[in-house]
Amino acid sequence: MIKVKFYDNIEDNLLKYAVIVARTDGKWVFCRHRDRNTWEVPGGHREAGENILDTARRELHEETGALDFRIVPVCVYSVISEEGGSENEIFGMLYYAEIDVFEKELHSEIKEISRMDGMPENWTYPEIQPRLIEEVVRRNFSEVHLENDREV
Repeated sequence: MIKVKFYDNIEDNLLKYAVIVARTDGKWVFCRHRDRNTWEVPGGHREAGENILDTARRELHEETGALDFRIVPVCVYSVISEEGGSENEIFGMLYYAEIDVFEKELHSEIKEISRMDGMPENWTYPEIQPRLIEEVVRRNFSEVHLENDREV
């Protein structure tokens, strides 16, 4: 069983992931990894010594080809999984981004991006990513006008 929790902040060194809920022209942006047939939001692991916002910017660019975008932090999230009778909680930072310009070609492990009015039916992480999008919407981030690459 997997649980998702949300926090306003946490110690920076605990943040292992950055996940970015993104929109462009009023549509949600989803990625499809070249080894899967499912959809997910952009995101990934934080590299050693990397600022978590830099992780988010890097992952958004790598996985969507976003060149011109505005990005803001939403909140900290955690994923709690039960393995062998004990709980393991891993923390990440959730961001919201509006993308204005994309590269013409993708250069990473992502095979395809899609711009959708609604949510995909076939999720890579169905117990996690829909909850992250719900939290972005609940906090009204998808309705905010963002200034160029400014944290609010």
